[in-house]
Formats: sequence, structure tokens, C-alpha cells
Amino acid sequence: MTEQIVSYSILGALVIMMVLGIVFSAMMPVTDRWSKRYFVTLFSLLLICSVICFLATLFWEDPRMATAERIVYFFEGLSLSSLMFMPTIILLHSCGESLKSSLLFKAVAALLAVYYIMFIVGQFADAVYCVTPDNQYIRGPLFALWLSPLVVIMILNIAGVIKRRQKLSKRYFIGLLVYMIPMTVSLLFHMFLEAEIYVVLCMALFAFVMFGLILADNMERFMQQQREIANQRAELMVLQMRPHFISNTMMGIYYLCDQDPQKAKQVTLDFTTYLRKNFTAIASEDTVPFTAELEHTRAYLAVEQAQFEDDLIVNFDTPHTMFRVPPLTLQPIVENAVKHGMSTTKEPLHISVVTRKTDNAIEIIVEDNGAGYAPADDNEPHIALSNIRRRLDMMCKGKLEITPREGGGTSVKVTIPDQANE
Repeated sequence: MTEQIVSYSILGALVIMMVLGIVFSAMMPVTDRWSKRYFVTLFSLLLICSVICFLATLFWEDPRMATAERIVYFFEGLSLSSLMFMPTIILLHSCGESLKSSLLFKAVAALLAVYYIMFIVGQFADAVYCVTPDNQYIRGPLFALWLSPLVVIMILNIAGVIKRRQKLSKRYFIGLLVYMIPMTVSLLFHMFLEAEIYVVLCMALFAFVMFGLILADNMERFMQQQREIANQRAELMVLQMRPHFISNTMMGIYYLCDQDPQKAKQVTLDFTTYLRKNFTAIASEDTVPFTAELEHTRAYLAVEQAQFEDDLIVNFDTPHTMFRVPPLTLQPIVENAVKHGMSTTKEPLHISVVTRKTDNAIEIIVEDNGAGYAPADDNEPHIALSNIRRRLDMMCKGKLEITPREGGGTSVKVTIPDQANE
């Protein structure tokens, strides 16, 4: 009776812990979307294991519940094995490795296949385990062999963590080992002793330790990113508010008031929109809809076209706009094209802005027929593009590539992963 009370107490505490783990994982604002999904899934699987163990303990004393006990043990075997993939997944994700091409993942999948084959065969024979008609659970002679693929999986995961320690932060490295080593030891005990409850308890406790360490790592990176974004916002303020552009625009409006009052009104409206979008973008701490960037860019180009007229020709082909980008992404790229192109060519400057969707990303492509891009230069436009590249990487894991355009000029491609826009 005392043993049963202890078991119920442990399992009740486990259920509460796992529910709290799910809530904390979903609610923590500093964890990224992938980490939220991972830990919600991990704690959900551990919650299922806890509930199954609770049911197994509940049915164990009643001889009439043999069928129910057999069903519970079947799902216990499935739920335990489902946890084996989780350490492999977070390890490979943390190291930026693809699951499809990873030998570790393939080895884990093969070992799980062996486990499932033995598990299914065990349902029709007593070699692995059996539940007698009077509800007695009996381990078969192959029980330890049946669990051995799970132990090998954990050993491979531990070896994988040690091998990839240079790719992991210190907290990730410690967190993964803290989770995996006790989990492996508990599985080894379970091969030879009745310890289902303690296996799940061990997994749950050290899953919380891993969660805490990784959460601390994410918080540190989050605070660092916020500091960098604040510094970059100050840089943007300097780079974007160009005195000579403002001065030229105001003088242009001044002369247009006599020559073409209607056009002067339109340029004033476009310039006001440009300034408003600039101030809004500088104050923004998160990504913004691409449509807002597009409106900002159109307002800027309208002001420039009032000055250059037929010498500046812009084409937009943007069927895909339902995604988000860091503020001041598209407009500075187009502004660089105008500044470089108008000062280096006597021919009309053609600029095209295109968006297209690939299998797993959105691409923004800005091309011009100007003089081309010189990477070695260390001037203001190049600093602006480097700033955009850093913010793309920090805020949405995006990339910026600059290449020569076929036929002369420059092509700038921004790639935004689909995951960043979920």
C-alpha cells in the first residue's frame, strides 16, 4: 500500500510538472518559434508517458483489468520510443544540420525500426513480455534485448553531442548532456529492474534542467540582439536621414511651386509619406509587413522621379507581398541603386523590384543597369547594405546577396525563409 501511495504521488507530481512545462514553453517570450514547438512537444510526450504510467499503476491491482493493462503497456512501449527522437532532433537543429542528410538521424531511425519490429513481434509471443489472465505483468527472456536499441540510440546521441561540442554554446552542450546521460542510465536500469515510473521521472526532471539551461542561453542571446538592434537603429538614423537629399527635395519643391503647383503638391505628399515611413521604421523593434516597405519605397522613388524624370525608370513585379521583413530593408537597397546609378551613367537608369516564392522562402530581387557594385569600397551605401544584412540575419534568419547583373549593373537578392513568416 505504501509503495502504491508513493507511485501515485510521483505520477501526480509528474503530471503537474509536465502541464507546467507545456505552459512555460508556450508562453516564454524570449524563446524562438522552433524552440517553443520543440519543448511543447517534448513535455507533451512526457505528459502522455506519465498518464500511461498512472493508468498502469491504477489497473495493476485489479485482476479483472488484464485486457486494459495489456493495452496500457502497448501504448507505454510506443510513447517511450517516441521520446528517443527528441534529443537527436534538438542536437541536429542546434548545429544547423539537416535531418535528411544526417547519418546520426538515419542510425536512430534504423534502431527504432528494429525496436518496433521486436515490439510488434512481442505482441504475439511471450518472449518480450506478457500480461497473464489474472493481470500479472511478466518480463520475457528478450525484454532487455528489446530495450537495447533505445539504449544504443541514447549512447549515439551522447557521442553526437561530444563530437559537435564546438558547434554548441556552453549551455546547450551542458543541457543536452544533463538530459541524455541520466536518461541513458535510467534506461539501463529499466532493462533489468521494474523502473518505469522512475525512468519517466528521470526524463522529466532532467528535461526541465535542459529547458532551463537552454532558456537561459536564449535569454542571453535575446538581450544581446536587443542591444545590437538598438545600436543599429542609431546607425540607421544617421544613414537614412541624408541632409543633401532633404535639401535637394525641398529646393525642388520650392521651384515647382512656381512652375507646376500641382506637381509640387504631389511631391510634398510623397516626401511627407517618405519621412513618416522613415520615422516609423526607425522606431520599429520588430519585422514589418512587406507592403509597408513597398509603400515606403514607392514614396521615395516618387520624390526622386520628380527630380530625374525620364532618366529614372522603375518597374515593380511584386505578386507576393504577404510576408514580413526588418524595417528599412527594401528602401535603402533601392536608394543605393539610385545613388550609384544616377551618378555613374548618362543613360536612363532602369531599376526593377521583383518578389517571387520558392519552395521554402520568399525572394526580393532589386536590379539596376548602373555601373555595378564594388565590394572593396567602404562608403556609406556599403555600410547601409551591411547593416541590412546583419538585421536580416538577426530578425528573421534572412540573407542578402549582391552579384553583378548580366548585361551590366547590380543585382541584390534578399531571401526570407518561410519559417520566419509563420
